[in-house]
Amino acid sequence: MPNQGLKAISPANFGKAQDKQMTNALRLGIAGLGTVGTGVLDILKRHGDLLAARGGRAVAVTAVSARSKGKDRGHDLSNLAWYDDPVALAKSDKIDVFIELIGGDSGPARDSVEAAIASGKHVVTANKALLAHHGAALAKAAEAKGVMLNFEAAVAGGIPVIKTLREGLAGNDVRRIFGILNGTCNYILTKMADEGRSFADVLAEAQKLGYAEADPTFDVGGFDTAHKLAILTSLAFGTQVNVDKIAIEGIEAITLEDIRNAAELGYKIKLLGVAVQHEGGVEQRVHPTLVPKNSPVSETDGVFNAVVIRGDFVGDLMLEGRGAGSHPTASAVVGDIVDIARGNARPVFGVPAKSLKAYVQAPQKAHEGGFYVSLQLHDRPGAVAAIARILADEKISIESIVQRGTASAATARDTAPFILITHNTLEPSIRKAMGKIEKDGHVVGHPRVIRIERL
Repeated sequence: MPNQGLKAISPANFGKAQDKQMTNALRLGIAGLGTVGTGVLDILKRHGDLLAARGGRAVAVTAVSARSKGKDRGHDLSNLAWYDDPVALAKSDKIDVFIELIGGDSGPARDSVEAAIASGKHVVTANKALLAHHGAALAKAAEAKGVMLNFEAAVAGGIPVIKTLREGLAGNDVRRIFGILNGTCNYILTKMADEGRSFADVLAEAQKLGYAEADPTFDVGGFDTAHKLAILTSLAFGTQVNVDKIAIEGIEAITLEDIRNAAELGYKIKLLGVAVQHEGGVEQRVHPTLVPKNSPVSETDGVFNAVVIRGDFVGDLMLEGRGAGSHPTASAVVGDIVDIARGNARPVFGVPAKSLKAYVQAPQKAHEGGFYVSLQLHDRPGAVAAIARILADEKISIESIVQRGTASAATARDTAPFILITHNTLEPSIRKAMGKIEKDGHVVGHPRVIRIERL
């Protein structure tokens, strides 16, 4: 017996239904008309008919909000309702969808998103900081109100990693996710490696080109990556978003010498965000990482991003593309708008917000891997043996060593660089060994330790 719950639609009736939908335009209100906001306007102007066909109804901007009304943004906004206050726009009866492109985890961004949800408006946002700090609460509010909260643009720009995790990999148990999530850092590390330039030199260039802010701390310090990782972790593992428990190291201390040493040993240095689901909790970390040159993620250079997701049935899946910029990010925003036009509703973080598990941090001993260690040794007999003895005491075995000596007495110096790669060991063990090495008196300064991911 045929399924009585399904009704066949004739081509003629389908066309009539579609025509009816097309007359019911989805009204958009955009708060924030910077590079991403104007990028959204560009796409809507160029592909309006295509988006209507794909979404089943027309989409149209009816109202906007920004700091300066008179600024030339390359679009005629005279026929749109203007709001100086984004909260007023969020509550307006002139819109169905509130698009938040203001930025920041508090103030107008948070206030306007909360107001939009409370007013029964769907929300699209590119705000990773807002979601990293308040994602769980906003998800509960949106689901209770029966509205969508979409945020594809919040992580990795134009790469559809949110949709992939939330929908495409719904049949997989994801236990590990990692990636290059900040284009500024990747650009700096790529330039240092390719052109033999210092961190400070490349950073100055990145600032001049607009890849880095005047105050680059949020990017180079790893905090931007941490916000994005917190969102991915929640989606991947079904846990509450928790950015406060992420171990964060930036790239400020990476030297040209480190990059050259890594290359000699068969690695590249990348800033990775890594999340791993253990039996005892979740491990989240952001830090410079040595990755093998033959791994796919090592080939992601410049301002590009890459995310690798490990599912139990799909295996390793890598997504790569432009992680920032006006049009790539706007593309993700528009994709979220089309989902709303289609009525493609789903839980904000893949499972109902009330079902998100409490975040449990994995104990430090859970992390196991190899390490790159750079030491400046006193150039005297017994120094290397002392280092080896301390490592052996902590049950750390050495995979490879690079020791640069002096060519002659004329070029002799008091210290010499000593670089080693360890086999897999527990993080507490390597940290304990480094503490002993510092106290032993055979090294100058502090050891530099960089994790290795053997992907």
